Amino acid sequence: MSQDLKQYADIIEQLKPMVNEPEFNQVLLQIAADVPKEKRFLVKMEVKRLAKPCMRTIDLRGHVDGKCRKYVHEGRSHYMDDLAVDKFEEQLRVFGRYTYGVYEAVQNTENNFRLLREKELAQEIADKDNPTAKKRSAVLEQFKVPTVNLLDYSQRNTERMNFAVAVEIFNTANQSMRGLSVDISLEGLQIKLSKDAFFKTGEKLFIYFRGLENEFAMDKKNGIAYKLVKIIAKNDINYLALQRDKELPNPAFDKFLESFIHGNKRRYKVNMNNTVEAITSKTCEQFFSPRSPTLPVFIDAINNSLIPRFAMANEVNRETVQYWQDEEGVCRLNFLLTQERLARLLSMSEEAREIFIFSFTHLHSEKVYFYSASFEELMQKDMLFRVFLGFGSRKASWRVFKVTLTDMNPEQAHIPLSIPDSVGSKVKKLNSPPSARLMSKLKSLRYLAHITDVTSVTGQETYNEFKFNRSDLTHLRHFGHPRNRAPSNIQIVRFKYEEQRIESRYQLRTQVEARFNDEDTVHTGVSEDISVHGLGLRIELSKEYKGNLEGKVEVAFPRLQEIASSFDVMHLQYEVIYHNVDKNILHLKTMPGDEGKSARAFFEELIKKNKASLKVESDEEIVPGIGQALRCINARNATSLSFLMSKEGVRYTPQACIIGKQDERVTNLTTQYAERGKVNLEFLFRDRKQDSPFVQSGIKAVKLENMPLRQELFISFDASQKDPRMAIIPRYSDKFESNEQRRAFIRDAMTRGQFIAIHVMLTTTGKPDMSLLQTEINYVTMYAVHRARELEKKLWSFAACSHLVDVTDEVLIRYGFSREDITANKTLKSVTPTQVILSNA
Repeated sequence: MSQDLKQYADIIEQLKPMVNEPEFNQVLLQIAADVPKEKRFLVKMEVKRLAKPCMRTIDLRGHVDGKCRKYVHEGRSHYMDDLAVDKFEEQLRVFGRYTYGVYEAVQNTENNFRLLREKELAQEIADKDNPTAKKRSAVLEQFKVPTVNLLDYSQRNTERMNFAVAVEIFNTANQSMRGLSVDISLEGLQIKLSKDAFFKTGEKLFIYFRGLENEFAMDKKNGIAYKLVKIIAKNDINYLALQRDKELPNPAFDKFLESFIHGNKRRYKVNMNNTVEAITSKTCEQFFSPRSPTLPVFIDAINNSLIPRFAMANEVNRETVQYWQDEEGVCRLNFLLTQERLARLLSMSEEAREIFIFSFTHLHSEKVYFYSASFEELMQKDMLFRVFLGFGSRKASWRVFKVTLTDMNPEQAHIPLSIPDSVGSKVKKLNSPPSARLMSKLKSLRYLAHITDVTSVTGQETYNEFKFNRSDLTHLRHFGHPRNRAPSNIQIVRFKYEEQRIESRYQLRTQVEARFNDEDTVHTGVSEDISVHGLGLRIELSKEYKGNLEGKVEVAFPRLQEIASSFDVMHLQYEVIYHNVDKNILHLKTMPGDEGKSARAFFEELIKKNKASLKVESDEEIVPGIGQALRCINARNATSLSFLMSKEGVRYTPQACIIGKQDERVTNLTTQYAERGKVNLEFLFRDRKQDSPFVQSGIKAVKLENMPLRQELFISFDASQKDPRMAIIPRYSDKFESNEQRRAFIRDAMTRGQFIAIHVMLTTTGKPDMSLLQTEINYVTMYAVHRARELEKKLWSFAACSHLVDVTDEVLIRYGFSREDITANKTLKSVTPTQVILSNA
């Protein structure tokens, strides 16, 4: 509709149903009596135009903020989301058939990205005279970053050259249009046309290169046959992606084109958009994979059984591997990934395969006993729920794991370069698929389980509140894993590339004796883990610690003393830096100076030996290349959102985001207030003006201590709000003064819209492995040195990574909300939570 007629839109809407009625002119005179005669004529013509039959198909995929599905009408297939379908059927009733009015109404639904962008531009224009609003908008824009699909980019079979020349396109009905080529290859062509293009996807087209006819001996009678693969609409231009029709070959044109591209590609420049995209994607993967907190476990599906085969350990998730090792270092991950739990995950809908598993260990006679239970297993009886969570959370070994299951395909292991074989023999070799021997090892893999440790200090303290009868502790045997069960056959595959290692805590489960503040009384207990350089130690006592923080403690390791003859480990000096509510779990730090020297020296030696045992050289791989193959599969199936940051001045700002497959809540939250292909992460930086903003100060802490940092973020989300600062209300869990405040926040969030809890993890990044990128960077350098330099500069600018794991359901469990509340919070915008008497009993 033209700008002149927009003021009469209401009149046009009233006239639409009457357009085919005999009394149309009479109704027009009545409704538009006050409209000038010449304008009234234009209104009439517009309504008649809208009522004309339409032959166009509708394809809204990628154009609307909704999930499109196939919709067949009178033999024609359209692709529309639910909002568009409603509008389509509404307008069909108005016009009585499929007309241009129906087509245009569907193209202008309120969730169309084009209209949304137009509204944003109108608002920006309205704010142009408001300096404050303009400055604020610029600040907020830095938190909108593009999304990247890891290792997902197009590979070209032939080089594509940027080339603009006049063309004329004919369809089989001999209808024609003139346009301009954009780029060309031996196999394809891209053309840009006006918005009025009438061609359809899938049809055969004949292209005449009019701009070449004066310079070259072109066939002016017969066009070159192509198939229309895709139509991309940008602004007021349609881009046609065409592929040569192999049923109608033209050897003479092929020979001419090959010679033409070879002789002119440096003059016109090779189109390298897909190569730049590939370098960006691979760069993000390099910073994501080695520091992801999630442990991927690859699962075979054989004879209706799910068999975990491989686990991919990196610098951060190795803590999970170590946790599930017994005193002999044997992997017991099968205790976590039981057949029953895997079967339950598989029975869920694909986008919602997740469970939370609670676990702890018990040390008896220097032997480790594992206990674990999922939320569903504990809900069989209220008593089981209380006793497991109440007792288990009082152990230093308490953990909460989120486990998800996603489909995978062994073919995802093949990651060819973005450039064609014809560039050179080295490229052709790198594009070769994995060996048959390697693929035989992967051929039965069908699923990928992701295990993420989402334990939190406040969460553990909250579970401490659960009351239970000690006489019920015998029921814990239902969740104990028998030591005589065969260990898992999961093979641990490690990242070969681990420069700039980030430290984790190391499992150290052994008997300890502690004396506090030089007292004679000896407290017995067990150690759980040690941290980097032996500076930290976590122990669990058999009875309550009576002292305060910063109290001095002497720790003895009688079992270790038997095997550590060159060290005195019976008088190691520490101070208490944290204790839990029950004062039976203590976090200790070595005393400064000479007092703590013995402890630091002993554990540094112990950790060095542990590190050595973790290293696996490339020639020790089960099959050469399996580590890289599994890494590629995992990167293509990330399940949670992560984003990379670079340092600009003294601040860290997000640059690129990876969206997970099974992350609907967090995805909706981050994409709600961003353009297509981007996320808005402003809510994570809402505290940026405070003295100690979490992300900024957190990264500094990670760099200082060389260890990952974790925090929980609570969010109240009301998607009906237009302003993101009103829609998203974030608050870090440690900012609440009590659990009652946390419960109140959750109740309020569920009432106003939706509650979301995110386990936020910060890590620094290592150095990029240039050997995996150099071939494609060299290719870009050949034709555009400046672009290659920009890519390398960006590559080296990444300094930190944040991983966001949705823990909403576990937090609701923790604070005593019912199953009904948890289900309602997944799907509804407003619920009334009903507290169950769990945590206050």
